[in-house]
Amino acid sequence: MCEICGCSDGAEVKVVNLETGETLDPSSKHRHGDLHHHAHSHDHEHNHGHSHDHDHDHLHHQDVLHRNKDHHGREATVLLERDVLAKNATLAARNRTWFAGREILALNLVSGPGAGKTTLLERTVRELQAIQTFFVIEGDQATTNDSLRIKATGAPVVQINTGSGCHLDADMVARGVAELKPAFGSVLMIENVGNLVCPAMFDLGESAKVAILSVAEGDDKPIKYPHMFQAASLLLINKIDLLPYVDFDLGRCQAYARQVNPAIEIVTLSAKTGEGLVTWFDWISAASRRERGGTFPQLLEALP
Repeated sequence: MCEICGCSDGAEVKVVNLETGETLDPSSKHRHGDLHHHAHSHDHEHNHGHSHDHDHDHLHHQDVLHRNKDHHGREATVLLERDVLAKNATLAARNRTWFAGREILALNLVSGPGAGKTTLLERTVRELQAIQTFFVIEGDQATTNDSLRIKATGAPVVQINTGSGCHLDADMVARGVAELKPAFGSVLMIENVGNLVCPAMFDLGESAKVAILSVAEGDDKPIKYPHMFQAASLLLINKIDLLPYVDFDLGRCQAYARQVNPAIEIVTLSAKTGEGLVTWFDWISAASRRERGGTFPQLLEALP
């Protein structure tokens, strides 16, 4: 997936606390606190101190060819295999345990750029925050534009800038959560970097991946980027208010999504007009009840 995309090695990742305005030094201890202890203590396991380099050269599942001359002067090919995803999987499992112990619903929102993730997230938080506590991690290569929009809703938010990195990973999420300190029984929304490729491969410890696809992107995206839609539990087809103006076959898109992932749930909606949002809210309600043992109130009953 991202063996050759030039992802960051982690040194340029920035975590910005929008409440304090503080930008954390990636080489520091990151004040991981409780989350670091339970979901992130990996300095001995990986024997790389705590600089967070994590070998993010992203040679995951990749055969790396090194050509050298043998003692007869002939060229020999040495095959090396490295699975850096194994490190991420270990950290993701710790994150998941931490979330589960606090009955936190963690949703990983993934899409291509411009699908409407931030607009949907803004509206979701604004309409449900009276009955549900939200915490947000915003992932982008640069700027705090999206996190400032979320901050305006009143939800606590942390911005993670990945530099040249094309996705969030489990370590970045652990660092963000250590700053946010999400409350027991809350919903953590993780808006990943806009990218339909690499985020599919990186488990963050989330309860579910939610893929968002706008009708402006084309109805063949599920079969062009199958790994993302295979990894997602829910597909939100957004901007359906634009259907009269774009060449997008809704039925064909849904069929393609189920072709690559027969178990995927699909909701059609418009974050702009509000059409279909109640179905999305009800999905959050059901997922939250599962995390909290059935104690989460029915959102449909609580909404005005």
